[in-house]
Amino acid sequence: MKKLSGYPSKVYLNGLIRDAEDAKISVFDRGFIFGDGIYEVMAQINGRFFYKKAHLNRLKWCLEQIDITLDVDAVEKEIPGLLDASGLTEKDCLLYMQMTRGVAPRQHSYPNEITPTVMMYAWEKRLPDINENHASVVTLEDFRWSRCDIKMTSLLGNVMANEHAMQNNCYETVFERNGVITEASHCNVFFVKNGLVYTHPAGPYLLDGITRQVVLELCEKLRIEVRLEGIPASEIRNMDEAFLTGTSTQVLAIKEVDGHTYFKDQPGPITNKLQKAFLDLKNEG
Repeated sequence: MKKLSGYPSKVYLNGLIRDAEDAKISVFDRGFIFGDGIYEVMAQINGRFFYKKAHLNRLKWCLEQIDITLDVDAVEKEIPGLLDASGLTEKDCLLYMQMTRGVAPRQHSYPNEITPTVMMYAWEKRLPDINENHASVVTLEDFRWSRCDIKMTSLLGNVMANEHAMQNNCYETVFERNGVITEASHCNVFFVKNGLVYTHPAGPYLLDGITRQVVLELCEKLRIEVRLEGIPASEIRNMDEAFLTGTSTQVLAIKEVDGHTYFKDQPGPITNKLQKAFLDLKNEG
């Protein structure tokens, strides 16, 4: 069979490592039919997965939220074999992990006694020391459901929102819910005013990103005051700085939101300080 271009070379699927073109799932898999599953993404940097424990703990929590019983610790032990087969053991890469409820005749309620589908793959990806891009973003009323804290595979709302950004020549769409900024389509979002950092508190309306958590830890370490408050959408233009966070996004300065510009050439001092501290953290160990 012809090799697939642009895809990882190997895929871990239900206990076996296969060539990507040979990795197949049933059309009756509930992940395919309903988006009934959970996913996680981790970055291997300098030979170690960055905040691996936090990522795997979130994966466990999300699986618990939708009542999928799975031994994540056992799955973790399969990762080195996948990286070895993929030629990525010593390379910087991203790892995608997905667990669905499994295969069963189509019904909305959870079927009993089925085996979850477990899939993983990795691809070489060296993240920049500091993400020096300057993002333009647009805002959009959040039309998604009320459990955005679950890292689910059914991401149609996020996909539609990110396409909205692309159609507006922007990197990202930032969500507004009940007049307050919550998160973005695949990132968390922070604002800065008079040296204070603002971000919406964790809760059901946003994914509590691991990089978000890291940045909050860095703020504490650097003695940067943080207020866990959602910024009113009407106040966005009055902020001094704004930035996005995410596993592959890292810490990314927002240059422009809805046509309003925060800076001309270089990000503000708080964003810059956090980017440098994030780089130092990656280089530890």
